[in-house]
Amino acid sequence: MLSACTTVPQAPVAPVSAAPTIPPGMQFLYGSGEAAALDHQAYNVLVDAVRRRIASEKADFKAMSDRTSAVLQPGATLDQPATIPCGDRPRAVVFDVDETLLLNLGFEYDDARHPGRPYDAALWQQWEQAGVDRVEAVPGAIAAVNELRAMGVTVVFNTNRSAATASFTEQAIGHAGLGTAKHGDTLWLKGDLGSGSGKDTRRQAIAARYCVVAMGGDQLGDFSDLFAGTPQQRRAVASSPPIHGMWGRFWFVLPNPVYGTALKGGIDQVFPADKRWTPTNSGEK
Repeated sequence: MLSACTTVPQAPVAPVSAAPTIPPGMQFLYGSGEAAALDHQAYNVLVDAVRRRIASEKADFKAMSDRTSAVLQPGATLDQPATIPCGDRPRAVVFDVDETLLLNLGFEYDDARHPGRPYDAALWQQWEQAGVDRVEAVPGAIAAVNELRAMGVTVVFNTNRSAATASFTEQAIGHAGLGTAKHGDTLWLKGDLGSGSGKDTRRQAIAARYCVVAMGGDQLGDFSDLFAGTPQQRRAVASSPPIHGMWGRFWFVLPNPVYGTALKGGIDQVFPADKRWTPTNSGEK
């Protein structure tokens, strides 16, 4: 009878580890409908702008003969952003890759699990090689590149992925449904032309082959290496009279609140002194 009442010891239950807290920028970019809507909006506007330009050039010989590229000339400044003449070169659109055409879901999943981890170039190169099937096209990107190609426009990829892992980047682009990329032709990488992470040298080489009618990216450096300085200076020049007319006509920006040059600036740089406010009962001065 006593044995029937004996409590059988239970094996200890392993504690369930809490799921990592996802940074708000990742929630937005990789999980929200709002980010998807912005992506579709950018690609719809880009394709429409290219379509209108082609129609204008076909209807007006002068528009065809006077056409210029979306790429700035060597020696141009952001105060005087002269662009490269196109001549009779065939049309192309130049895109950045990461977080412009491709979402690096596998890498960012791992990054979310290791908050505060600094950028590690070796880890990123490992991802370039191992993550070709852990990426996804940005919403709207596949339809956009297909429509551009149907109009006879070449899609060119200009990315700071490494030239040493070119074949893997070609595979990742293809796996995501974005078509064929060929290194040295329609795929340009960090290390090509000795350009480092700056893209102007590559852009100018592309513009020597094609009439670049539009460019798409998620960083200001995807349009010109001249965007430099403090966050306040970069914001001001992006809105300056010579530059603001480029956005939505020749240059098209995709959202990226996860990494990059946009995520800089202390409180004194982000919030103008004459616009700051604190509640009267906060006790702050």
